[in-house]
Amino acid sequence: MNKAFTKETEPEEDEPALAPLPAGGKNYITPQGYEHLRSELLDLIDNERPKMVEIVHWAASNGDRSENGDYHYGKKRLREIDRRIRFLTQRLEIAEVSNPSVHHGHDQVFFGATVIYADGEGAERVVTILGIDEANSALGQISWISPVARALLKSRVGDEVSLATPQGVQTLEVLKVDYPAPDKSAAD
Repeated sequence: MNKAFTKETEPEEDEPALAPLPAGGKNYITPQGYEHLRSELLDLIDNERPKMVEIVHWAASNGDRSENGDYHYGKKRLREIDRRIRFLTQRLEIAEVSNPSVHHGHDQVFFGATVIYADGEGAERVVTILGIDEANSALGQISWISPVARALLKSRVGDEVSLATPQGVQTLEVLKVDYPAPDKSAAD
């Protein structure tokens, strides 16, 4: 094949796959999580992308683009920004905002609950059940579609639930369920 028909730039990475949702399931997210994704999207559109377009334009105006690092890096970064914009737009379109504070004071586990549970060995763990786009395991947040969350959902304080693990079935005991207090300013 003639070199004129080959692509000199590195191939674009695949689109990030959307995290799997259960068949017919919804993409639940808290109002705070939705706002976080929305603000990231707006920042990319209003700030990051225009700055990068400016840099690419400046680099392109310097002449020979074949050895222009600023131009190549700028184009690559612009593709990354555009990919993230598409991803966030898709996620926000299918998001179903669910406010966990409506369950404040209840002892049953629903989306948005912070749950303290004990495993079969008596070790206590604290998890908050959030949407797949906002959960951060380093902060003790788990996705509502995770195995632990699925085992805990709809249980009540004092209930024992079964969790299938690679080591076998484990029993978890729900010790405490907590929800954020309703926002008083929204009620006014």
